[in-house]
Amino acid sequence: MTEVKKAGATEGRRERKRRQTRERIEQAAMTLFLERGFDATTIEDITESADVSKRSFFDYFPSKEEVVFAWQDSFAGHLMAAIAARPKSEPPLKVVEEAIVETVVASANERGLALGELIRRTPVLKARDQMKYAKLEQKLTEALIARGGQGKEVRARMRLLSAVVIGALRVGGERWQERPSEGPFEAFARELFADLWKMLADFGDEAKNRR
Repeated sequence: MTEVKKAGATEGRRERKRRQTRERIEQAAMTLFLERGFDATTIEDITESADVSKRSFFDYFPSKEEVVFAWQDSFAGHLMAAIAARPKSEPPLKVVEEAIVETVVASANERGLALGELIRRTPVLKARDQMKYAKLEQKLTEALIARGGQGKEVRARMRLLSAVVIGALRVGGERWQERPSEGPFEAFARELFADLWKMLADFGDEAKNRR
């Protein structure tokens, strides 16, 4: 019994050390990217700042780009957690709006906004950036289905809802870039959803009239 506990504790320490090393690499890389620019920052710069070897860097990240997009992966994870935390009695539209607003607002800190700007002005990152929406759509669908949407029709509806909402999120990101970054970010997100629900209602009425 003692050996089992000792092994479990050792494994826990190992995982904690790996997480801390990964976070240290991410933090060092992000700081350098924002200070110097993505292209001007080398992997050697990152490893020196994080006090790790190049081999250690590649144990966690296959490239500089992957360090940046690890942040986007964490966004998807936070979104899934936010959806899972919503009351079981809430309808899907309410769940989606509240979870996305919560996640977006939480990520709209100074570093998150600066990282978004870095991605937009770096061609190699901007091209890859569009892939995040496909991942978000998949993760959102999985999270909604996990709330009890196991029927075939329900699963199809959740997939469609995810596609529409993530599409609106992409448009919202573009609108945010075009307008002055003033006012509460939550108010902007709420406005985006209000526009989305109204548009869907209008399309619904139009579809009914075509029958």
